[in-house]
Amino acid sequence: MSRKIPLMDLMWLLAETQANPIHVCGLMLFEKPKGRPQLVREIVAAYREAKPSSPFDCVPDLEVTRTPRWREASDYNPRYHVQHIALPAGARYEDLLHLVGDLHETMLDRNRPLFRMWLIDHVPGRRFALFFKMHHAIIDGVSASQRVNASLRTTRRLGVPKPLFAVDLPVRKPRPPKALIKQVLGVSSTATSQYLALLGSLRKGLWNWMGGKTQGSVPFAAHRGPMNEPVMNARSVATLSLPLKDMRRVGKHYGATLNDVAMALIDEGVHRYLEEMGQPFDHHLVAMCPVSLREKGDGSAGTKVSAVFVRLGAPDSSVLERLAQVSASMNAAKDEVRTMSKETALGYAAGLMGIAGLTAVTHVDRVAPPSANLVISNIPGLERQLYLHGAPLVAAYPVSAIAVGVGLNATVISSNDRMDFGFVANGASLRKLPVLAGHVEAAWHRLSAVTPGR
Repeated sequence: MSRKIPLMDLMWLLAETQANPIHVCGLMLFEKPKGRPQLVREIVAAYREAKPSSPFDCVPDLEVTRTPRWREASDYNPRYHVQHIALPAGARYEDLLHLVGDLHETMLDRNRPLFRMWLIDHVPGRRFALFFKMHHAIIDGVSASQRVNASLRTTRRLGVPKPLFAVDLPVRKPRPPKALIKQVLGVSSTATSQYLALLGSLRKGLWNWMGGKTQGSVPFAAHRGPMNEPVMNARSVATLSLPLKDMRRVGKHYGATLNDVAMALIDEGVHRYLEEMGQPFDHHLVAMCPVSLREKGDGSAGTKVSAVFVRLGAPDSSVLERLAQVSASMNAAKDEVRTMSKETALGYAAGLMGIAGLTAVTHVDRVAPPSANLVISNIPGLERQLYLHGAPLVAAYPVSAIAVGVGLNATVISSNDRMDFGFVANGASLRKLPVLAGHVEAAWHRLSAVTPGR
């Protein structure tokens, strides 16, 4: 049985290239209990026995003579989709990050279901890792988090739950169909509002680029930096964990959200990193921030996100000043998106992606202002201790997609008592990403030190 590919998901497929694959990934670290040397093999065997559920059992049919559709895959090879590998003796954590970068950089085979996962043994510190890769056309950050939650347990009880590609999640019931005339009128109204929203944002971006001052969400208004160099296959990856409770305390003290704190730290870290690399960035960074449009409990397939474009702190600001600037800018951008319907917000995001893809194909992106300098995403978290076959989860790092023309992604997720940061970048221009993670951590220590009530 086939089904139509929604516009937003189709855009992910059409925008993808060999050098710029569009998939979302995650790196989860587990502590291996003593006396269980076969634990990873047991998980691999159970995962290979699992049958994929929708949308992990489908492949895209993009035949030009018919409407793009998802169709059921004719073949499924569990040994291809669930891999078992190990780091060599004496390997360091940095070796794991290099391996993850290598696994991240290649496109998923569109003739097979669009996911793969690797169980990686012999990670330093008596740990093992689970690295998964899923096409953005079948999943987004929120639904991925829901699947991770559903694929783990809240106790040390032995037994391997269904893997995230095989769990069943609730799907929001569709609204009752409208009368034909209302459908026609509704489509017309939505299309018009999408067009006006996109046109208005592009006009603001052009005005900002020409030196005018604009507020709210402004795409294509960023200054070009090393993050906007042409994307190549190589990927650089880094991770970081910070104390969640303390980050919430700092945010509350300054009237900012947890997301504002994370964004200010990343902003500071990127500026310090570029300065150390001999490429100081003398402008405000502009971050593209995905905004989930999913209703609570909706675990359906596909992507349901829009985006806001947030002007971050001034280049010479302290981390505390950045926090205030980021918070104000984020609030203005959110206010703008709140005026859109969900349909308009989805169409707006698809339109922006189409424009970005077109500028990349024609190489206009090499002279025109980039849509943003980096992507910063915040995924709903894992608010309790979770286990896999009795092994406690000790970290969950999102390693997301590189957007067209934007070669740096920083995604955060709250994981029990931590805020876990996952960084991925265009390895051709941003090679030493662990240095960036170190600067973000240093920014946190500076912000924490100046906040009363430690």
